[in-house]
Amino acid sequence: MSDQILAYEDFQPGRRFPLGPTAVSAEEIVEFAREFDPQPMHTDEAAGRASILGGLAASGWHTSAMLMRMMIDSYLLHSLSEGSPGIDIMEWRRPVIAGDTLAGHSTVLEARALRSRPGIGIVKFRHELENQRGELVCLSENAIMFRMAAPAQTGTGASA
Repeated sequence: MSDQILAYEDFQPGRRFPLGPTAVSAEEIVEFAREFDPQPMHTDEAAGRASILGGLAASGWHTSAMLMRMMIDSYLLHSLSEGSPGIDIMEWRRPVIAGDTLAGHSTVLEARALRSRPGIGIVKFRHELENQRGELVCLSENAIMFRMAAPAQTGTGASA
């Protein structure tokens, strides 16, 4: 990412931002799970292998946290982000197993100015993460609010 600070106007539909790659270690899977999701398939390798997941698997919440970190590193820390009103879709399509490497992209789906908050626009993203085999492991969609570089003009037809 360049030193450019991204404003609402930089998030045009179709623009893609790379995510990762991020290697997933057994140690970090267990560490996250012990604190937030201590189910056996996330804390014990033998239990993970015996489960339908097929190995020591990251919690879906851990996968989501890794996605968030990749978004932060790719574009959010270099933007005028004002946070998110929530998540529309969060799907964990395949298990993330110790030793996997995750990578993917965030794609801008739509962007609109908020009439209720002049100077702020809302951008909807679709995030996709794959493992090293090209298998989709996580699919997510959410909106993020960004400050505008130039204040919105009245009468643009945008609303909130």
